[in-house]
Amino acid sequence: MQTTAYCPALFLSAMASGQGKTTVTAALARYHSRQGRRVVVFKTGPDYLDPQILALASGASVEPLDLWMAGDTFCREQLYRAARKADLILIEGAMGLYDGTPSSADLAVAFDIPVACVINARGMAQTVAAIGLGLARYRPEMRFHGLVANALGSERHRQLIEDSLPNDVQLLAAMPREARLALPSRHLGLIQPGEAEDPDSLSLDARLDAAADLLEGQALTELPPAVAFEPQAIDTPPRALAGKRIGVARDAAFSFIYAANTRLLEAMGAELCWFSPLSDTSLPEALDALWLPGGYPELHAAALGANHAMCEAIRHLDARDLPILAECGGMLYLQQTLTDQDGICHPMAGVLPGHGEMRTKRGCQGMQSAPLPEGEIRGHAHHHSRSHDTLEPIAYGRRASHPAPGEAIFRRGRLTASYLHLFFPSNPAAVAMLLSGEAIPTPSAHVERYQHAE
Repeated sequence: MQTTAYCPALFLSAMASGQGKTTVTAALARYHSRQGRRVVVFKTGPDYLDPQILALASGASVEPLDLWMAGDTFCREQLYRAARKADLILIEGAMGLYDGTPSSADLAVAFDIPVACVINARGMAQTVAAIGLGLARYRPEMRFHGLVANALGSERHRQLIEDSLPNDVQLLAAMPREARLALPSRHLGLIQPGEAEDPDSLSLDARLDAAADLLEGQALTELPPAVAFEPQAIDTPPRALAGKRIGVARDAAFSFIYAANTRLLEAMGAELCWFSPLSDTSLPEALDALWLPGGYPELHAAALGANHAMCEAIRHLDARDLPILAECGGMLYLQQTLTDQDGICHPMAGVLPGHGEMRTKRGCQGMQSAPLPEGEIRGHAHHHSRSHDTLEPIAYGRRASHPAPGEAIFRRGRLTASYLHLFFPSNPAAVAMLLSGEAIPTPSAHVERYQHAE
């Protein structure tokens, strides 16, 4: 019989985006992992890039937690599993602490996890205390653990902030304003670990170590209070994909893959066959379906277009009318051309009509669900491109908190493509139908909980 699990846990949020919460969370994860502790890190909301940095810092995979996209049941189960094996749980928030519906604060309150808030203090001093006081008092039911002041110019800067804080709001840490601590980024977010780094600058690993060193001796490194996490029973999903071989693209161009998605496919009986559209010249043998996730095809457009053998293999699979799911970057790859950020137009696989173009200023992001014929699957959009001369959409994404139509969803035969990144556990039955092309039994209670959890 499962019992309550107790584990120190801390939710790291911020007053807004761009305050440095990923740097602070990664530094804290690296600090404790160097002490020999097993650290499990979660990232609030849809994100493929920050979790890769956090995984490098902690030495363990990082899962998403989101009350809308994943549901309360999924989040509760993940936290309970983590609490049973970890010495410390860290959760990095999204945007500002109270931004969004549900917000980071909503998640912290739902599981009674203490919150530390990061504030970039550049250009202010005592005002940091005023902002921190507001953050601490805005929701009395939230356990506010303290502040982290980032981008400080001097020890005097720190002292001014600390002296201005009331006795019950603690300054947990102060991080100096140092370029070497900044994590490298590009248009969609942080640079992925493993990419070529500037030989004249610190490696990502070295940056994480330097940030962890700066936390030495500060109150933030003390283990936070233990939190009680209750067991959550989740039924085993039906093995609706038993015997199915699903090809999954994974390389530098296609890496936006939630581990929860692959775990679900395997739990439903699928055999995942990984391949690289960049370097492989053929698909894995005897595939029953294909999944092309998102990533950075625009950075590798020339190589993708030049791999004629792989493009032909995908066209041949499509001609057999096997199920294909193409998400965001995967959809761009299947279209006729992709124009990169330098304005160079590259031929793509040519499976779908349409031309993708990168945009430098405007992008699209936010939580949306895909109302597919198989059922509604929750997910999100995050891209800096547009597509034109495409098929007529069969539907549009439903935004979580806005009535305007979301991303177009395209369907031709058993090929489904959209800018949306889908979170498979939100509706396992629909995912199984999508990738098998076959009807399956009525969803179990487990599926209903995922589908309707708010």
